[in-house]
Amino acid sequence: MLEKIFKLKENNTTARTEIIAGLTTFMTMAYIIALNPNLLTGFGKDTMPELWNGVFLATCIASAIGTIVMAFLANKPFAMAPGMGLNSFFAVVTNIVALTGMTYVASFQAALCIVLVEGIVFLILSVLNIREKIVDAIPLGVRLGIAPAIGLMLLNIGVGSNAGI
Repeated sequence: MLEKIFKLKENNTTARTEIIAGLTTFMTMAYIIALNPNLLTGFGKDTMPELWNGVFLATCIASAIGTIVMAFLANKPFAMAPGMGLNSFFAVVTNIVALTGMTYVASFQAALCIVLVEGIVFLILSVLNIREKIVDAIPLGVRLGIAPAIGLMLLNIGVGSNAGI
């Protein structure tokens, strides 16, 4: 049945390989399940448990739906989850704007407007192929080094905060 749905032989893989890869990917990305609500509620598990639980549940549901859509509609082995960069942006912007005396709702609305403008700019850059030119201008060594650098940064954060190294 899995062969029929996912065309495993055509993609030169097995169900066992895909299950192990899926579990490995989940373990790699599981930190997002707790980090996302922590960022968006200001680490409010104890002070705002209802909001924290809501964001936690929304993160799980959104990740599951995105991953299922990628699996069954696109037939791609990609896990989907909220991007932590944008979540961090919302956390920082709402905190900074809140310092100016705006309400939480107004600061969140301001952050949404900034993201809307950013999305329009990225759309224009994509349509005009400017993004590709920007990426091509970055040296290959830097492009290849970004993913391992992010991995090492996460390792440093995890080991540093949990093992005291």
